[in-house]
Amino acid sequence: MSTDKTADKTADNTAGTTAGRTGDRTGGEPAWLLVTRREIVSRITDKSFVLGTAFMVVLIAGFIGFSIWQDEKTTDVTLGATPDSVAMATAIKDGAPDVDDKVEVTVTELADRDAAEAALRDDEVDAWLHPTDDGWQLTTESSEQDALTTVTRAVVQQTVLADNAAQVGTTVEALQAGSTVTTEFLRGDAERANVAEAVGFVFVFLFYFAALVFGMQLASSVIEEKQSRIVEIIAAAIPLRHLLAGKVLGNTALAVIQLLVYLAVGLVGLSFTSYSSYVPALSGPAAWFVAFFLAGFVALACLWAVAGSLASRTEDLQSTSTPLTMLMLVMFFGGLSLDGRAQVIASYVPPVSAVVMPKRILAGGVEWWEPLLALGLLAVFAGLTVMVGERLYRRALLQTGGRVSLKQAWATAE
Repeated sequence: MSTDKTADKTADNTAGTTAGRTGDRTGGEPAWLLVTRREIVSRITDKSFVLGTAFMVVLIAGFIGFSIWQDEKTTDVTLGATPDSVAMATAIKDGAPDVDDKVEVTVTELADRDAAEAALRDDEVDAWLHPTDDGWQLTTESSEQDALTTVTRAVVQQTVLADNAAQVGTTVEALQAGSTVTTEFLRGDAERANVAEAVGFVFVFLFYFAALVFGMQLASSVIEEKQSRIVEIIAAAIPLRHLLAGKVLGNTALAVIQLLVYLAVGLVGLSFTSYSSYVPALSGPAAWFVAFFLAGFVALACLWAVAGSLASRTEDLQSTSTPLTMLMLVMFFGGLSLDGRAQVIASYVPPVSAVVMPKRILAGGVEWWEPLLALGLLAVFAGLTVMVGERLYRRALLQTGGRVSLKQAWATAE
């Protein structure tokens, strides 16, 4: 008993000393602000965080650079032609820019079939064009030349159709009259839809990536403090709700800063591509995404902190975080796969709305009040999550000796 009393007295003295030092250093500032600053400074000065962010920036810039290079890249192909196909090969050469301006065709005349096959084996030509009983054939050595095949089919079809029309005394236009099929979008156009789909995928991926990485690190830091018993000293110095608030706000600030860096790099890079005209239109949806990201991340960060407080060892985190991981997978695949009425409904259901509503905004046709309503519902959900999470966090954090269940944490007395 005397030993226990001595230990308790020592802990009390340590807590009092810590509290005094905290007050001296902060100059009376709130404890949650001190914790927030500690979280931000410790992560910004962490080499792995800096290098990870830099790597992602380089990856984004590299992908955009590769896309620009691919967009400007010209495909040069050499088409071999025997005497019976020189005229058609020349027509393909002349008509290629009208089909695909990134394809340039050079025609090489060959004496006969044997010469053509030898030229293919020696890589002197990329393909050999020759007539067959029912049309024309492109022969390559081992793999199809996709760009050349597309151009050849289009030019041959148009040329043969023109010859056949001339033989019956009509024109290609007359033969094709009424056969044109066009597409129309109720909102925007096909190119805009493709851009919206690609950017929507980026939004969903960035949210999932940030919530998973920062969430795991937040939960791990909670476990480390709990396992080392340092949280008991901290709890004697500041309220646990301040500790939770500082951790959540610090990680949220870091996640938002990192997200803004990624979005800025992406939008600036996009301005150098052929899709630069869409950059102004993407700025609004990007701002909405940041707002939804902020509300959704606060809720998930609080849940990650709870997952860490329920565990007593690092090995327990996989078990305590399983429901949260499943929720994030639902958000990820839901954000990517939902469409139609299901997408509209999900855009109002927190926390899935954090990734689904920004995608709807990208696609266009959303009424002005819809994002506001969805964001309001998400903010309410985040507030309720913080209230429930704060209670679970406080009551589970100081319990040691094994994994704490949600029921135990909720029922534990203050």
